[in-house]
Amino acid sequence: MTKVPSLNYEAVVRALRRDGRVVVRQRGSHIRLQKHTHDETQKLTVPAHRPIKRSTLSQILKHARLSVDEFTKLL
Repeated sequence: MTKVPSLNYEAVVRALRRDGRVVVRQRGSHIRLQKHTHDETQKLTVPAHRPIKRSTLSQILKHARLSVDEFTKLL
């Protein structure tokens, strides 16, 4: 398994948008993204930090149901 990278929030949001998520809103330093699937709406919140902590990014990927390898392909 690949180690979670340390990235700026712009790169994380860009990669998640490539996966089909849409930026719904931004309030303060948090960006809200959504992805509609056939049975649910996935909602993610990404902090606008430079860089995002690896543990935080790991939890974002877990909620997005993406592996680290799948995420790095989206970068």
